[in-house]
Amino acid sequence: MTMRALRVLKEADLILAEDTRTSGILLKHFDIHVPMQSYHKFNEHQTVQHVVDWLRSGHNVAVVSDAGTPGISDPGFLVVREAVKAGIEVITLPGATAFVPALVSSGLPCDKFVFEGFLPQKKGRATRIMQLRDETRTLVFYESPYRVVKTLQQFVEVYGPDRHVAACREISKIHEECIRGTLQEVLGHFQAHEPKGEFVIILEGMADRKSQKQEERTEFQTNQLQ
Repeated sequence: MTMRALRVLKEADLILAEDTRTSGILLKHFDIHVPMQSYHKFNEHQTVQHVVDWLRSGHNVAVVSDAGTPGISDPGFLVVREAVKAGIEVITLPGATAFVPALVSSGLPCDKFVFEGFLPQKKGRATRIMQLRDETRTLVFYESPYRVVKTLQQFVEVYGPDRHVAACREISKIHEECIRGTLQEVLGHFQAHEPKGEFVIILEGMADRKSQKQEERTEFQTNQLQ
């Protein structure tokens, strides 16, 4: 939590919160007494016009999510889009986003990457995984603990057991952990240890895998010559 974020929350006329109970704990801790309104994926379409009208009337509205940055696999995109359409200034404060520290600590290339967020739970899931098979950049996924094993199994089937992956959980929280290895190794770990917490899965891109294999072959050939 930055000093700027605290100032913005204190000066806001209204705080849109993904869960007012969760955000209420934060506001109470910092002695912030600003009205809150529930704003989540189940009501954002119904409430966004009211919020825009409030903004047009000169009020300042802050948007917070339970964990992470609003708009990044969290509510927030819709109100930002409508505010921009209405000519209202939108300022985003830097804050916690799980995939950035997970990507950096994964040990996989992070200069170029693709953020996929959550894969479809049912329809279109297998198709999307197949479409990403030849993606050359590092792949970033969010996943629920209840689907981590299933997701890793699907990755093994489509991408092969030897591609490298890092499964990071509970980023910035007390039980933060990052399991690194091949897809088969990390899958085996979570088959033996029940996944807990919210996950970020960082998967090696196809180009990196091909490049690494080429380096291994070159090193092998050099050793043979010696």
